[in-house]
Amino acid sequence: MIKFPKKKNDIPIETLINYVWISAFMAMIFSLPSLGIFLGIYYGTGNIAVGAILGFAVHFITLAFASRISKFLTKIMS
Repeated sequence: MIKFPKKKNDIPIETLINYVWISAFMAMIFSLPSLGIFLGIYYGTGNIAVGAILGFAVHFITLAFASRISKFLTKIMS
């Protein structure tokens, strides 16, 4: 994981940029698959309820693995 110094003035710009990129990738990993499933089912079948249920299910399944995803992305980006 990223270790931040105690003072705000001591944070290097590389750490902040790395933090922003990891956060952006995590946001895409959590939102895009569930949104794709929701929209795919809705436009494919016209059933909004099934699309919403499956979209939420995929979203919360990916949130269950948030710590593993964060550690993996941090290891790759560092």
